[in-house]
Amino acid sequence: MNKNMKFEEALKRLEEIVETLENGIDELDKIVSLFEEGSNLAQFCNEKLEKVENKIEVLSKKLQSSSSLEEDI
Repeated sequence: MNKNMKFEEALKRLEEIVETLENGIDELDKIVSLFEEGSNLAQFCNEKLEKVENKIEVLSKKLQSSSSLEEDI
């Protein structure tokens, strides 16, 4: 998996894997391979979401802090 992959690309590929697994595959090796790729993609997406959540939280705190400073003026 490419670490420079965009969240949307990873999510789309993960959806494709889920659909493929839901439709059924006869080859055990292919199932394991897709499951492993899907697990890696899910972890990648989760990490990206956590980073975004943290960034939003920091920005929100900055906004609240600047708002309180303006009220004191």
